[in-house]
Amino acid sequence: MTNFPIDLGSYKRIKLVASNSKLTAEQKADLQHNIQLCRDAIVFFTSTGAARGVGGHTGGPYDTVPEVMIMDALFRGSDKFIPTFFDEAGHRVATQYLMSVLNGDMPAEKLTQYRAAHSHLPGHPELGFTPGVKFSSGRLGHMWPYVNGVAIANPSKTLFCLGSDGSQQEGDDAEAARLAVAQGLNVKLIIDDNDVTIAGHPSKYLTGCSTAKTLAGHGLTVLEGDGEDLDSLYANICKAINTPGPVAVINHRKMCPGIVGLEGSTHGHDVVSVKVALEYLETRGHTAAVEFLKGVVAPKMTDTFLGVSDKWDANRNVFGDAVVEAMSGMSEAERKEKVRVIDSDLEGSCGLHKIHAAYPESFISSGIMERGNFSAAAGFGMETGKQGIFGTFSAFLEMLMSEITMARLNNSNVLSHFSHSGIDDMADNTCHFGLNNMFADNGLDDAYATGLYFPADPNQMKAVVKKIFFDPGLRFVFSTRSKTPIILDDKGNEFFAGDYKFVPGKDEVIREGTAGYVIAFGETLYRALDAVERLKKEGIDVGLINKPTLSAIDEDILQKVGKSPMVLVVESFNRKTGLGSRYGSWLLERGLTPKFAHIATHKEGCGGLWEQFPHQGIDPAGIISTIKELVKK
Repeated sequence: MTNFPIDLGSYKRIKLVASNSKLTAEQKADLQHNIQLCRDAIVFFTSTGAARGVGGHTGGPYDTVPEVMIMDALFRGSDKFIPTFFDEAGHRVATQYLMSVLNGDMPAEKLTQYRAAHSHLPGHPELGFTPGVKFSSGRLGHMWPYVNGVAIANPSKTLFCLGSDGSQQEGDDAEAARLAVAQGLNVKLIIDDNDVTIAGHPSKYLTGCSTAKTLAGHGLTVLEGDGEDLDSLYANICKAINTPGPVAVINHRKMCPGIVGLEGSTHGHDVVSVKVALEYLETRGHTAAVEFLKGVVAPKMTDTFLGVSDKWDANRNVFGDAVVEAMSGMSEAERKEKVRVIDSDLEGSCGLHKIHAAYPESFISSGIMERGNFSAAAGFGMETGKQGIFGTFSAFLEMLMSEITMARLNNSNVLSHFSHSGIDDMADNTCHFGLNNMFADNGLDDAYATGLYFPADPNQMKAVVKKIFFDPGLRFVFSTRSKTPIILDDKGNEFFAGDYKFVPGKDEVIREGTAGYVIAFGETLYRALDAVERLKKEGIDVGLINKPTLSAIDEDILQKVGKSPMVLVVESFNRKTGLGSRYGSWLLERGLTPKFAHIATHKEGCGGLWEQFPHQGIDPAGIISTIKELVKK
């Protein structure tokens, strides 16, 4: 471990047994040493993620170090446990990576590549992807139900599941609690209750909710204490182990205790900034770590793209601006009566914070409970003339299928914004890919209106929202985590500006071509445009179609491209469920048989940011290669 600038070799491999709930002076000193060592290491290596621009979620793993150190010592002291640090807050992945190093599964220096592309250290743990990682956490609040099953399979063992007040907001955990109690499962919940989530403090936006009272109401034994009081924490964990059945140990603390500039702040939820990390590490005397961090250089995408301007913006934020503009013509009373925005702790990520700031009377800050929040928006929009607005990450759309169907059956009016679609800039990696967005179009042919829209650039995002804002039915607007450039026409003018008006259901010819057409949308469009422009320079005259309405068939464009020599569908959605899985059928149903190919996301991610596109073969180089193969056939 000598190549890592903090000496992890000084970690003390102590043993603890739960039959003795009082720490000796030596045990306590050893634990305190391990806690400080690991907290310092977490601040250091997660801040390398900040230095590279890939994020990193420092606060959660930093907070729960005392619990993890106790668990590790207990695992070493007895074989009565399943020795896995199951954690239903998957973004606390730094814990898993640090313990993998301490257990000898990977070298310490690997941690300095935290969340970097191709480092196999993504933003959530993935089983089989990272050495030493023993489970895939999926999204927030999904792990406890899974651990219940592991407990059923191992009735003679005690299992721990690390949790948080944020993850406990998900409905999965209520169901898990009831099963654990009913079956008397030997699962011990170790919950970090720091009253912080991404967008705020649960005590403020979910007034009256108590994690402890909720779990007690489900029938669990609940123990509460100060997470920073080591003697009390250890005694409570021992008591939980020695109490039959499911027990929740709830540990109250401020987020990022002891980190100046972060303690108690919502900013601690994400990665510690380089500035704060340097100050912390300098105070702790970690000179080598300071020098290492100062030397980290963020990788930059140096590719240039033909057919676009040098102006880039994030559509996920532009959505909020567009909604504010659409609501600006209404009086405050009208806005309050007719529009309600319900957030799921992601307002800053989905652009909803723009609406919150402009029209707080129409905004509800809510918790990490997407199913209930979507249904509440749908219920508000049940009445003609009323509009529910909902937003979250696209990866979570899969969780809402039943609620979407129910909203459709009730003729609800909901404008949903699902950001972080596709794979671009997704260092969180596979479990956070927004791949199955087409699932939202799951109604019957004669069902209440459902529209799926994926604008290609900021100009089109504004035009789409302006056009569909007051439409009835379910409308799903998708955007990416990444910024996108402004699309230009073949004369160098902004394609979706000026007199442009968005027409729902209509595809758009971005470039004409005689050799065939590429069909794309969203953030794949500018990459496909670059490929098309480069191919034209090589003498391969390929055209490009933008399909901003994913749920509708444009018969005119389908005939146009279907009678051309070749059609290639390019997207970052799942190859099994995306647009391309439908497009070929649409062509065949009409007797159209061009050469056809479909490239999309089809394998586990590589971490990192823009690197995800070439990894899946859907970058301009991959598009060009596929087209050349089609042309040869």
